[in-house]
Amino acid sequence: MERFVEGNRAALQEHVRRRQEIHVVMGNEACDLDSTVSALALAYFLAKTSPAPKAAFVPVLNIPRADFALRTETTFLLREQGIPAASLIFRDEIDLGGLHRAGLLSLTLVDHHILPGADAALEEAVVEVLDHRPLEGDRAAGCRVTAEPVGSCATLVTERIAQGPPGILDRLTATLLHGTILLDCVNLSPAAGKVTPRDVACVSLLEERFPELPARDAVFQALQAAKFDVSGLTTEQMLRKDLKVLSSDELVLAVSAIYVDLETFLRRPGLLQDLDAFCQARGYAGLVAMMISFNERNEPSRQLAVYSQREPLRSAVCRALEEATTPSLHLQPLLSPWSCLGTYAQGNALASRKKVLPILRAALGGPGVVGGSGEEEVVPPPTPMNSLVEECPLAQAVPPLCPQDVLERVSRIAAGQPPGSPK
Repeated sequence: MERFVEGNRAALQEHVRRRQEIHVVMGNEACDLDSTVSALALAYFLAKTSPAPKAAFVPVLNIPRADFALRTETTFLLREQGIPAASLIFRDEIDLGGLHRAGLLSLTLVDHHILPGADAALEEAVVEVLDHRPLEGDRAAGCRVTAEPVGSCATLVTERIAQGPPGILDRLTATLLHGTILLDCVNLSPAAGKVTPRDVACVSLLEERFPELPARDAVFQALQAAKFDVSGLTTEQMLRKDLKVLSSDELVLAVSAIYVDLETFLRRPGLLQDLDAFCQARGYAGLVAMMISFNERNEPSRQLAVYSQREPLRSAVCRALEEATTPSLHLQPLLSPWSCLGTYAQGNALASRKKVLPILRAALGGPGVVGGSGEEEVVPPPTPMNSLVEECPLAQAVPPLCPQDVLERVSRIAAGQPPGSPK
């Protein structure tokens, strides 16, 4: 696979120059590890097995290159396996619409099957779908569709490669698929409610063919740690990594989940200037930063920071959070280094952003505001498994769980997904 990835850009440029077919394999807009690895591995497999060798098979990461650093588990795994980011092709580096209008584009979708409205014209180019979510709507008659309820789309890709000619599955491809399935399926833990027998079978198959693969626990722990590691990000990237936006007719408020404790966040050099630049550049009137961190016993701790140069807005948001009762956040004010930043310890550690957003919406005016107030999810979509929620059934008798199991399980409960359903 190494040579395939390294040659992607040259192959794309050559086929564009010669006006030859380009077959793009592309994951979803979240561009998480599953989408990325599924696109890379399936494009490599198709390039090796396609009866139409004149086509260039190009995996495309469905985000701008500038956002790649935010996918910390993906950058970690690819870096560990020697795949340079410079070899990858991102959505802002290929004109899919232009290729389609020129009659040169074929498109395979992995880890999703519905294109966003902005890409509706590309539906005509879709020749195959490989997804682990239930299908919504019908595909064109000539489109090959695989939609199976497994824990990871990488499982479906592994099955596809394993059924192909011998010798295509190499160590690098196996390593990428192995790590992705383990991360997606919470280290194959039944208690997390994601893994299926097919996921387990694929992990076992990869380990049988490549006994040198690292131990499952080591792989999962390393990827899980990388997912929440923001130490290498700038303040602007930390704020964008898991961002939602609330808007009223008058103003826009950013709400970021940040995976460090408040003390560490406040020590960042130039923080105040960074917060101001972040809000100014995007037209945000203010920002609520929700910190979550874990102690040595893996117990969660939450803190809040409310930033705005507009004192009336900052006071209104702080007051709404302090006086909230559904739920009560049990806030304890902390000493802030700047008057434009209100800081709190949040005693109710189970009150996630999902619970705090309605409080903030009401602070912006609620349903009484003309035109209402809206919430939009900002690209890139938030990192999965990002918080504990109030519905956490910790008082019930449950099998022994690792902290990652708990995070995954309660996140699924909050999303209304039954155990065992695909992500």
